[in-house]
Amino acid sequence: MDINKTLIKQTLFSDSTSDVDDELNLFKNEFKDIAPLKQDKIPPQRFSSKQNWNPKQKNLRELVDFKQASAAFQFSDGFEGHFEIDAPLKYVRDSAHSHEIKRLRRGDYPPDLILDLHGYTKDDAKLEIAALIQAAQKQHIYCVQIMHGKGTYALKSAIPNWLIQHPSIIGFHQAPKEWGGQSALLVLIE
Repeated sequence: MDINKTLIKQTLFSDSTSDVDDELNLFKNEFKDIAPLKQDKIPPQRFSSKQNWNPKQKNLRELVDFKQASAAFQFSDGFEGHFEIDAPLKYVRDSAHSHEIKRLRRGDYPPDLILDLHGYTKDDAKLEIAALIQAAQKQHIYCVQIMHGKGTYALKSAIPNWLIQHPSIIGFHQAPKEWGGQSALLVLIE
């Protein structure tokens, strides 16, 4: 039996090696006129240690530039609206219904986005408010809250003047106590 197995193995291997050799020769004949491809990939840019490159700083710079561009277009520090001193801070656009602002005062509209500006400078707050309005419009949000705090009244007096300049603002009202009271505004966005 061992002799038969050896004969079978020899015939199998001899046939398979000859088949492999035949296949390889056929392949080489078919592709003999073909030239190999050259490397055409662009190598990644390498930054030397002398270059000061930080992708996070670049992205942050681009974001700040974008926010500044959108805020500078919409808000002016020179504009001042007239608000009653003794009454709660409120505003409604001429073309809007005043009952919407009454609903804000009662707390019927809970804010979907909240912006807390505690510790921000006026310039930074202006950028953040512009970004908030833009984000609310993209997400189709109707009511947002802006927390300005009491502090030095710098933001509390500036924010309403900025908001009435924006064409997408329907109105705003001082927030009810559960939403921040005198240190916050609820804003309706178109």
